[in-house]
Amino acid sequence: MNTIRQAIKEYLAMRRSLGFKLREAGTGLLDFAAFMEGRRATYITQALALAWAQKPTNAQPSHWAGRLTYIRQFARYRSASDPRTQIPALGLLPFKPKRATPYLYSNTEIRELLRATLNRSLAPHCPDRGACALLPQVYYCLFGLLSVSGLRLGEARNLELKDVDLKAGVLTIRGGKFGKDRWIPLHASTCKVLADYIDRRQRHWAGRPVSSYLLVSSWGNRLDTGAIHRAFYTASRRIGLRGASDSHGPRLHDLRHVFATTTLVNWYRSNQDPERRLPLLSAFLGHTHVADTQWYLNGSPELMREAMRRLEHRWRKPS
Repeated sequence: MNTIRQAIKEYLAMRRSLGFKLREAGTGLLDFAAFMEGRRATYITQALALAWAQKPTNAQPSHWAGRLTYIRQFARYRSASDPRTQIPALGLLPFKPKRATPYLYSNTEIRELLRATLNRSLAPHCPDRGACALLPQVYYCLFGLLSVSGLRLGEARNLELKDVDLKAGVLTIRGGKFGKDRWIPLHASTCKVLADYIDRRQRHWAGRPVSSYLLVSSWGNRLDTGAIHRAFYTASRRIGLRGASDSHGPRLHDLRHVFATTTLVNWYRSNQDPERRLPLLSAFLGHTHVADTQWYLNGSPELMREAMRRLEHRWRKPS
């Protein structure tokens, strides 16, 4: 019979071949293998799983619950080859994750945010102003693209020039969540902005080395996530979305939420059936399950009003 460590390696290889990245889970499970080896344990018990999950005694309950989830999922797999395996029961380390309440930007706020990105002071620490001259356009395109496409930030950062087909008006998203590729149609106005940016990009980097990424830093490589957020916070404070000392406030990811809710509201207003079309939005956003998309659609007053209008219309119909 395979050792725990061998079984974990096989399990991770199998799951990753299906598109799961399992970065944290992979590291955690290999640590669990070392934990089991240190105790000369040859099969998983609930007690051992709990002991390992709570090993960092000063960690948050959410961290413990996550670690136990890794073991529970692996134990289900392991039980097929080793019937001695105990699968940790659900609810042993109860934790309900608290998801951040999304901020629903208005169209006016999005326009103001985009105008604010064109201010050259978004990169105050850039030593070479000439090298940073393109950054306002980079952030303008990035934040605008997030607002009209529903892309994840990582997906936008990973776009390369070859992924942008302006003639067809399509973006190719490669290796999204769970390793899936998908295609995102673009409005003609979005294509026009991207075409202008690409032209500026080519002129700015003419004769100098630059990466193949669509959105590049002042060094010519892929944009750094930290730099993106700092630029976003600066622009947000400039238009009053955040106070000067606020550590919390509207997030870039909220643009994805707005895209999803706006899409559903438009379906209601055009008398389409949102429930039947929801799988289309789920595929567009790159979700594996429709339930993941439904979460984005909670908490929108405008969406609730449209839903109530449709219900009232149905109630008024003569029987």
